[in-house]
Amino acid sequence: MIKIFKNELSKINLNEKVQKDCWIDLVNPTKEEVQQVSSTCEIDSSVIMQVLVEKEFPRVKKVSGGTLIVIDVPYMKDRSVKNKYVTYPLGIIICDNHIIVTVSLVEHEFLKKFKQGEIEDFDIAQRVRFLLQIIFNSAEAYLYTLDSLEGDIQKVEKHTYHSTNNKQLLNFLNIQKSLVYFITSLKANSMVLERLQKENIIPLNKEEKILLEDTIIENKQCIENCAISREILSSTIDAYGTIISNNLNVIVKFLTAITIVFSVPTMIASFLGMNVPLGIVGESDFSFLIICIISFVVSLILAWWLRKRDML
Repeated sequence: MIKIFKNELSKINLNEKVQKDCWIDLVNPTKEEVQQVSSTCEIDSSVIMQVLVEKEFPRVKKVSGGTLIVIDVPYMKDRSVKNKYVTYPLGIIICDNHIIVTVSLVEHEFLKKFKQGEIEDFDIAQRVRFLLQIIFNSAEAYLYTLDSLEGDIQKVEKHTYHSTNNKQLLNFLNIQKSLVYFITSLKANSMVLERLQKENIIPLNKEEKILLEDTIIENKQCIENCAISREILSSTIDAYGTIISNNLNVIVKFLTAITIVFSVPTMIASFLGMNVPLGIVGESDFSFLIICIISFVVSLILAWWLRKRDML
């Protein structure tokens, strides 16, 4: 899918044709769309195809006809807790002919803010600032997804207190997997930002340098928050693993005690059911009732004793 955007009268509008100072957004494009953009922007089609790989690593480099910047951004893959968030590469190509191109396999939610004109001081013509605004807002998207993961953790916790199976622990591990993806991607994004700051790959004015510094700070904050969440989650997994094991032990202890208590009536009935004289018990009209009362009293005493020793 290909969409073309341009600033017109302080608004972001969809265009049908590529013009100077426009933004081309490619989402899982076809080969024909790649060739079309490649020809229009005067860049090699292989540059675009490089980004359309799920495991493409963040980097920045000069290419024929422009500069390619690749970053990793969060993406909701599944609305269930299992494998909910992953990261996908987002390529930003600053073309020499005053066009900026974004390329990705999936449509990212945070880019909709740009398309709907919700970003302050957003101007497609200022391509370098647009690039930094994309990276800055991608870092904010990480913080938003972290809040979502915190909510998932709390939901799982509610079901874990009395759980005796591994389902909830597996949910914790899947959330932890997302955090590992986030930290790895954020560190790689940090390397891209450091290269933009230290090397003169893209000329920056004073305002853009300040925005770059803010973006670096935001990215570092995301890394720290992810690391803290991962440490807390690791401790939580250990704690709830112990809780689940303890819950299972309590159930086993209860079932064992109940088995002992109910074995008493069986044992008494077995003894009295032997082909031997039972004396006054066997001659009474209330023999069955007497046996039941004896079994009940002995079982009750045994249950009281087990309860007193915290075994029931």
